[in-house]
Amino acid sequence: MEYSTGNIGRVFTVRLDQGDDILSELEGLAVSENIGSAMFMMLGAVKEASLVVGPKTNDVPPDPQWAKFNDAHELIGIGNIFWEEGKPKIHLHSAAGRGDSVKTGCLRGESEVFMVVEVFIMEITGISADRIFDPSRGFAPITFK
Repeated sequence: MEYSTGNIGRVFTVRLDQGDDILSELEGLAVSENIGSAMFMMLGAVKEASLVVGPKTNDVPPDPQWAKFNDAHELIGIGNIFWEEGKPKIHLHSAAGRGDSVKTGCLRGESEVFMVVEVFIMEITGISADRIFDPSRGFAPITFK
C-alpha cells in the first residue's frame, strides 16, 4: 500500500448539458482550471456510453468485457482525476439504469449526456501524484512522487 495525505482545495459544481461528452468535458475542465488531483461524484442521465464491466477472465493484465448502450439511462458515478503522460485522466465508475436493466462499470470512450449530468468535483491539494502505466498490470495506477 502507498498513500499520501492532502486537503480539499477548490470545489467545482458542474452542469453538463444534452449532447456533451462527459469524459472530454471533465478533461477540458481539468486542463483549463489546472486540476491536478481531484475526486468527484455525479448524477444525471446519459444517452450513449460504453462501460468496462469486468475482465473476461481473472488474468492480469485483464482483457476487458464491454457493455454499450445507445438509449437514455439514468446515471450515478464516482471518480477521480489524476494526470497521465501530461494530460488529465478521468477514472469514472458508474451505474446506468433503464427500466429493469442496470449496468455497472468503468465508463470509457464516448459518453453522450441525455438532458443533464451534474458533477461535484473536490480538488485535492498538498499531494503530488500521477498515473504511470504499468504494462505488467495493464493500467496506470496512481503513483505518488
